[in-house]
Amino acid sequence: MNALYTAIATASGRDGRAVSSDGLLDVTLTPPKTLGGNGEGTNPEQLFAAGYAACFASAVTLVARHRKLDVADAAVTAEVSLVAGEQGRFGLAVVLRVELPDELHGETGRALVEAAHQVCPYSNATRGNIPVELVVE
Repeated sequence: MNALYTAIATASGRDGRAVSSDGLLDVTLTPPKTLGGNGEGTNPEQLFAAGYAACFASAVTLVARHRKLDVADAAVTAEVSLVAGEQGRFGLAVVLRVELPDELHGETGRALVEAAHQVCPYSNATRGNIPVELVVE
Protein backbone atom coordinates (compact mmCIF):
# COMPACT_ATOMS: atom_id res chain seq x y z
CA MET A 1 0.00 0.00 0.00
CA ASN A 2 1.10 3.52 -0.77
CA ALA A 3 0.55 5.92 2.17
CA LEU A 4 -1.41 9.01 1.16
CA TYR A 5 -0.79 10.70 4.51
CA THR A 6 0.79 9.76 7.84
CA ALA A 7 -0.27 11.39 11.09
CA ILE A 8 2.21 11.27 13.97
CA ALA A 9 1.30 11.88 17.60
CA THR A 10 2.91 11.12 20.92
CA ALA A 11 1.07 10.53 24.19
CA SER A 12 2.24 9.93 27.72
CA GLY A 13 -0.78 7.90 28.85
CA ARG A 14 -4.38 8.45 29.87
CA ASP A 15 -3.31 11.04 32.42
CA GLY A 16 -0.91 13.30 30.56
CA ARG A 17 -0.69 14.94 27.19
CA ALA A 18 -1.02 14.08 23.49
CA VAL A 19 0.78 16.14 20.86
CA SER A 20 0.94 15.80 17.09
CA SER A 21 4.29 16.14 15.34
CA ASP A 22 3.19 19.41 13.69
CA GLY A 23 1.92 20.87 16.99
CA LEU A 24 -1.62 21.41 15.68
CA LEU A 25 -2.98 18.89 18.19
CA ASP A 26 -1.89 19.45 21.79
CA VAL A 27 -4.38 18.20 24.36
CA THR A 28 -4.42 17.37 28.03
CA LEU A 29 -5.49 13.80 28.70
CA THR A 30 -7.32 12.75 31.85
CA PRO A 31 -9.62 9.85 32.58
CA PRO A 32 -13.31 10.81 32.68
CA LYS A 33 -14.89 11.30 36.09
CA THR A 34 -16.83 8.05 35.68
CA LEU A 35 -13.47 6.22 35.60
CA GLY A 36 -12.01 8.04 38.60
CA GLY A 37 -10.36 10.95 36.80
CA ASN A 38 -10.95 14.64 37.27
CA GLY A 39 -12.52 14.96 33.79
CA GLU A 40 -10.63 18.17 33.07
CA GLY A 41 -9.08 16.93 29.84
CA THR A 42 -10.06 14.80 26.91
CA ASN A 43 -9.54 11.04 26.73
CA PRO A 44 -8.65 8.49 24.05
CA GLU A 45 -12.29 7.47 23.55
CA GLN A 46 -13.31 11.07 22.81
CA LEU A 47 -10.42 11.46 20.38
CA PHE A 48 -11.36 8.20 18.66
CA ALA A 49 -15.02 9.29 18.50
CA ALA A 50 -14.10 12.63 16.92
CA GLY A 51 -11.81 10.99 14.37
CA TYR A 52 -14.29 8.25 13.47
CA ALA A 53 -17.19 10.74 13.16
CA ALA A 54 -15.17 13.04 10.90
CA CYS A 55 -13.85 10.20 8.76
CA PHE A 56 -17.28 8.56 8.41
CA ALA A 57 -18.90 11.89 7.50
CA SER A 58 -16.33 12.27 4.72
CA ALA A 59 -17.07 8.75 3.51
CA VAL A 60 -20.82 9.53 3.43
CA THR A 61 -20.10 12.67 1.39
CA LEU A 62 -17.85 10.76 -1.03
CA VAL A 63 -20.39 7.99 -1.64
CA ALA A 64 -23.25 10.51 -1.94
CA ARG A 65 -21.31 12.50 -4.53
CA HIS A 66 -20.82 9.36 -6.64
CA ARG A 67 -24.56 8.63 -6.35
CA LYS A 68 -25.47 12.26 -7.10
CA LEU A 69 -27.17 12.69 -3.71
CA ASP A 70 -27.17 15.89 -1.67
CA VAL A 71 -25.92 15.33 1.89
CA ALA A 72 -24.86 18.92 2.64
CA ASP A 73 -26.83 18.87 5.91
CA ALA A 74 -25.65 15.40 7.01
CA ALA A 75 -23.82 14.91 10.30
CA VAL A 76 -22.27 11.91 12.04
CA THR A 77 -22.13 11.38 15.78
CA ALA A 78 -19.87 8.60 17.05
CA GLU A 79 -20.55 7.09 20.45
CA VAL A 80 -17.45 5.20 21.56
CA SER A 81 -17.77 3.06 24.67
CA LEU A 82 -14.90 1.59 26.65
CA VAL A 83 -16.03 -1.91 27.59
CA ALA A 84 -14.64 -4.47 30.02
CA GLY A 85 -14.07 -7.91 28.61
CA GLU A 86 -12.96 -11.22 30.02
CA GLN A 87 -9.64 -11.77 31.79
CA GLY A 88 -9.01 -8.07 32.42
CA ARG A 89 -9.13 -7.13 28.75
CA PHE A 90 -10.70 -3.91 27.58
CA GLY A 91 -12.30 -3.13 24.26
CA LEU A 92 -14.37 -0.59 22.40
CA ALA A 93 -17.89 -0.57 21.01
CA VAL A 94 -19.15 2.06 18.59
CA VAL A 95 -22.54 3.42 17.56
CA LEU A 96 -22.47 5.71 14.51
CA ARG A 97 -25.53 7.95 14.31
CA VAL A 98 -25.85 9.39 10.82
CA GLU A 99 -28.23 12.31 10.41
CA LEU A 100 -29.39 12.53 6.81
CA PRO A 101 -31.78 14.91 5.08
CA ASP A 102 -35.41 13.74 5.30
CA GLU A 103 -35.53 12.80 1.62
CA LEU A 104 -32.74 10.23 2.21
CA HIS A 105 -34.45 8.30 4.97
CA GLY A 106 -35.47 4.74 4.20
CA GLU A 107 -33.70 2.35 1.85
CA THR A 108 -31.71 5.02 -0.02
CA GLY A 109 -30.22 6.42 3.18
CA ARG A 110 -29.51 2.99 4.63
CA ALA A 111 -27.75 1.92 1.42
CA LEU A 112 -25.71 5.13 1.44
CA VAL A 113 -24.59 4.58 5.04
CA GLU A 114 -23.76 0.91 4.41
CA ALA A 115 -21.67 1.89 1.38
CA ALA A 116 -19.87 4.57 3.41
CA HIS A 117 -19.10 1.89 6.01
CA GLN A 118 -17.25 -0.04 3.28
CA VAL A 119 -15.24 3.06 2.25
CA CYS A 120 -14.35 4.63 5.62
CA PRO A 121 -10.79 3.82 6.79
CA TYR A 122 -11.91 3.69 10.45
CA SER A 123 -14.66 1.22 9.56
CA ASN A 124 -12.21 -0.90 7.59
CA ALA A 125 -9.72 -0.86 10.48
CA THR A 126 -12.31 -1.84 13.09
CA ARG A 127 -14.32 -4.35 11.04
CA GLY A 128 -14.29 -7.71 12.76
CA ASN A 129 -12.45 -6.30 15.77
CA ILE A 130 -15.12 -4.28 17.58
CA PRO A 131 -18.89 -3.99 17.25
CA VAL A 132 -20.00 -1.01 15.16
CA GLU A 133 -23.72 -0.26 14.96
CA LEU A 134 -25.00 2.00 12.17
CA VAL A 135 -28.06 4.13 12.95
CA VAL A 136 -29.67 6.33 10.29
CA GLU A 137 -31.53 9.29 11.75
